[in-house]
Amino acid sequence: MVFRLLSGRNTIPPYRDCQIMKIAIIGGGIAGLTAAYDLAQSGSHSIHIYEAGTQVGGLATGFRGRPGWEWPLERFYHHLFTNDDAIIGLTEEIGARHLLEIHRPTTVMHYQGANYPFDTPIRLLQFPHLPLHVKLRMGAVLAFLKYWPNPPWRSYDRLLADPWLERWMGARGYRALWQPMLEGKFGPHFRDVNLAWFWARIYKRTPRLAYYRGGFQGFVDALAEKVRARGVIIETETPVRRIAPNPAGGLLVTTEKEPAAAYDVVLSTVSPGLMGKLTPDLPADYLGQLTSLRSMGAVVLTVALDRPLLTDGTYWVNVPKAENLPFLALVEHTNMIDPAHYAGDHLLYLGDYLDPSHPYFSMSQDELLAEFLPALVRFNPDFQPEWVTGAWMHREIYAQPVPVQGYADRIPDIRTPLPGLYFASMSQVYPWDRGTNYAVEMGRRVAGMIEKDGGGR
Repeated sequence: MVFRLLSGRNTIPPYRDCQIMKIAIIGGGIAGLTAAYDLAQSGSHSIHIYEAGTQVGGLATGFRGRPGWEWPLERFYHHLFTNDDAIIGLTEEIGARHLLEIHRPTTVMHYQGANYPFDTPIRLLQFPHLPLHVKLRMGAVLAFLKYWPNPPWRSYDRLLADPWLERWMGARGYRALWQPMLEGKFGPHFRDVNLAWFWARIYKRTPRLAYYRGGFQGFVDALAEKVRARGVIIETETPVRRIAPNPAGGLLVTTEKEPAAAYDVVLSTVSPGLMGKLTPDLPADYLGQLTSLRSMGAVVLTVALDRPLLTDGTYWVNVPKAENLPFLALVEHTNMIDPAHYAGDHLLYLGDYLDPSHPYFSMSQDELLAEFLPALVRFNPDFQPEWVTGAWMHREIYAQPVPVQGYADRIPDIRTPLPGLYFASMSQVYPWDRGTNYAVEMGRRVAGMIEKDGGGR
């Protein structure tokens, strides 16, 4: 497999003539770590990362469910597409290319109680529940979105996905397959989602997927090691409580552990909602932009079984809401990654994107398990609850931005109105969907901005 690597393309230039700065980075996710890696290239800047959690990595952090697991497992399922050039290039750059594995797993759609592969055009044509002319029309629209040269995604930003797809795919095909998936992803907001988001999902998808040996935590730990080697201080379990202008110039960062510390530059990589709470001194119009951004939360239950659930080797099952099942996706991780790395456990992700007000966010792990397990017999009629040997629940209220019509004009500027304060979140990687690749892109982009600005404007 040959990757289109971008090694060196996004790195910021040598710092021979750059101003030496004291920099704070709020959040130790992949965007924050990447920005720190680039900014520390000269060895001149003083850089401090504040991470609220117990480990770095953000949504890509892993956990060890049992002492016998060789590898940690992501709290929320992760993989890479083979055209995720930014993160693959950084992986190469930090000497971690040996960690990256390539797989060709099977992805299916669960429709009317059965699974149908949907990972190639041929398999779409083989789908038995729609007539050929409907499938050909739908395939033509998907091909147009994926292969049209120089796609005008900015014009798609002004179009709603739901009516556009229904018009061009035809109501029958769209309502059978794509509307239920949009509804599952965005719940009551699905009719507000713009076409640019849908285009980006189709445009970037590849049949081959990449995964790190040691999980994504293996990549994160390798990046953090390089960051520390460049002199960056990483402080975990240190929530930031306030970012405020310093009367003497620059900014003050206050944490739960320490009094306010002075910095020339602060980069915040937290959610828009938290950003607004941390920085009440921002002008009202910028705060309004932050609070206007909508997002979906994620609830994921990881279940360990003593045997495979999907005995045909399927990795990913998309579950439309029309199927009336309690989750949107079923991912059998160990149908792509050898269960030997997890002490023989066969691991399932059962996940959904939901409004933070949804009852799943207040359920206990046992309650959620009781909600989800009866549905597994739909995927394997032999399933018995006794197959379950463990379960782990993870939730995040900020997991999926909702890209509404005209979203490009709603995105807050990375350079905030407060001099020296920068904001970079997954809400700003648009039109691309949130993901580790775009976290790397964002980290490198904002690092370049900070260096160019020299700590002030």
